[in-house]
Amino acid sequence: MQKITPMMWFDNQAEEAANHYVRIFQDGKINHIARYTEAGPGEPGSVMVVDFELNGQRFTALNGGPIFKFSEAVSYVIHCKDQAEVDYFWAALLEGGGRESQCGWLKDKFGFSWQVVPERALELLTNPDPAVRKRVSEAVYKMVKLDLAAIERAARG
Repeated sequence: MQKITPMMWFDNQAEEAANHYVRIFQDGKINHIARYTEAGPGEPGSVMVVDFELNGQRFTALNGGPIFKFSEAVSYVIHCKDQAEVDYFWAALLEGGGRESQCGWLKDKFGFSWQVVPERALELLTNPDPAVRKRVSEAVYKMVKLDLAAIERAARG
């Protein structure tokens, strides 16, 4: 069993969100849906929590009401192998009302923040050469969706 499971608090969209995410991620699946009972606090029979997996990582989505909202203080990073994968996740997560931010960040239609990052960009951002790191950082700071070809050009100078 996974030792730590991220919990995402939704007003009442936990099942919709979990279904949305499992459609986007390969190997995504819903493991279990628990429903509120007469003990409350939700409407009896309504979805309380959804246990789901994305690429083998378990998550829990909770319908907890409008008390808490998502913020950029917590986000999930998607490590992408190439630009095609960046483009796929970027479009899929924006679908239905998401919003672009900057430097590879976006909010999906539920308001949750994601970072869609090519692995190569992370390698270049930690390059031992400070000049490479500076050029790559400057390029990334100007981007919305990350453009791997432009990041590679910046690395080369």
